[in-house]
Amino acid sequence: MPYEVLARKWRPQVFEDVIGQEHITQTLVNAIKTGRLAHAYIFGGPRGVGKTSVARIFAKAINCAEGEPGIPCNRCRSCREITEGNSVDVQEIDGASNRGIDEIRELRESARYMPSASRYRIYVIDEVHMLTLPAFNALLKTLEEPPPHVKFIFATTESHKVPITILSRCQRFDFKRIALQKIVAYLEKISGHEGVAIGTTALAMIAREAEGSMRDAESLLDQVVSFAGDKVSDDQVPEILGIIDRGLIFESSSAIIEGAAPRCLAVVEKVYSRGYDIKEFYRALMAQFRNLLVSLIAPEENLIDMSESDRKEIRRQAEMAGTEKLQVVLNFLISREDALRFSTYPRLVLEATLIKLCTLGEYLSFDDIMKKMAFLEKRLLSLPPETHGEDGKTVLDPPINWTPKAVLDDHAEKPASGKDTPPHTADPKGTTDSALDGEKGWEAFLQFVSSKSKMLYTILKDWHFKALTEDLLEIANGNQKFSSGYFEEQDKRDQLAEYCRTFFKRDIRVKITARPIASAGEKERAARNDKGKNRTEASDELPPEVRDVAQNVLELFEGKLINK
Repeated sequence: MPYEVLARKWRPQVFEDVIGQEHITQTLVNAIKTGRLAHAYIFGGPRGVGKTSVARIFAKAINCAEGEPGIPCNRCRSCREITEGNSVDVQEIDGASNRGIDEIRELRESARYMPSASRYRIYVIDEVHMLTLPAFNALLKTLEEPPPHVKFIFATTESHKVPITILSRCQRFDFKRIALQKIVAYLEKISGHEGVAIGTTALAMIAREAEGSMRDAESLLDQVVSFAGDKVSDDQVPEILGIIDRGLIFESSSAIIEGAAPRCLAVVEKVYSRGYDIKEFYRALMAQFRNLLVSLIAPEENLIDMSESDRKEIRRQAEMAGTEKLQVVLNFLISREDALRFSTYPRLVLEATLIKLCTLGEYLSFDDIMKKMAFLEKRLLSLPPETHGEDGKTVLDPPINWTPKAVLDDHAEKPASGKDTPPHTADPKGTTDSALDGEKGWEAFLQFVSSKSKMLYTILKDWHFKALTEDLLEIANGNQKFSSGYFEEQDKRDQLAEYCRTFFKRDIRVKITARPIASAGEKERAARNDKGKNRTEASDELPPEVRDVAQNVLELFEGKLINK
């Protein structure tokens, strides 16, 4: 008896045998039981997922004379003839080789005749998208008003190429790729019945290589058994099928995450020495980091098609790397794909890419970066202004301990005793003495602010003092654009009022007025008078290292320092 390949031997004969297409088989069974049969169906989907097999089972189910509704008996004459491909009433047509209008005209003529021994005359056209446009047009009238005894079943891997006028006249069913776990389970069943000893890891390699196609998986299993016999080891499968060992993929991803460049180069050497395609390895590496990233973002979703043991290793590596680093690595791999694809020396590009990935360093999350920036900004704003000592070293301003002179009214009551009254010492944290009113009080207040907020001190220095009384501080906007609009926000004004309340020990209103615009002549005279002074002050305010560089630049280009 001639040998029958596994893909044909284990072809589904009833709807229950179809793997991974329950949404379609259940719909067809219900349609048969209720008698709601359409005149035309189109089955679309990837290769090897059961389109033609379901078409045969459907043809047997609606023509079976002995079985229950929706369940072909596979014993009656009609079922046997359809299974063997000898039925006169069920014709399977290859759309790629019978694609012209003449073949469709013959089909239309034969469709007029009643079935010879079955309920329905059924035409199964495989790869229907290969028909020519005139052939499709010839089918339109028949599909629109078909004979009651005729059923059409179209199968295609490219549904988008079928004209919309054909699709609108058919019930469409989209077949999907079969999950890896379901393929592995079915291959285990086949191996057990065939007496082949093969592990789950090896079957997972076969299923992964099949890319969701059960027929391809059965053909690959047949190939492996033909080479290895009844006992197949995990190491033999990559060698037989020429697929990349998953261990190398996991080893390379682990080395990249840990920053171990020597290990990455060792993996590349193994890939090269075993004869694997460098570009195929690169694509597998990109898929690996995609799986790592997905395992962190959506761990509960079934978005990673692999065995449970691989899932555990994926989760371990992903948690070690973190989302940010995985995103950077994956984006870098994608950006370098074209360079490797078109390179005449892909190994060099691969090694350079892996070394670069190993030296990327640690990546902080966005939240961590924002926390660090906020911490640094808080420290910078709280620093007091810097001054320079006689030796040129930077020193901090000493804390302010300002003691105002007592101002006595001529009519004030003098002390009764001849002893002097001890002078009043102001609290360094604040004061209520009336001597602080006016410009002296403003200067003292600026020194107080400098010890609290360096930024606010810099802003207030640019503003213009107008008046300071018992309950009012009036200032005018500054020269610089940034400082002049600083107090437009309410929280900034509240901060200034709080500092005033703390320093003066009383409630003081802050009045902000617009600075009057000086005439052109006044501006020119003021600029002429302050030219030398401003230049000196601007130079003195620079840090020593910046001042030295600025001086060298001025001497080199014979320029001058301008304070704008």
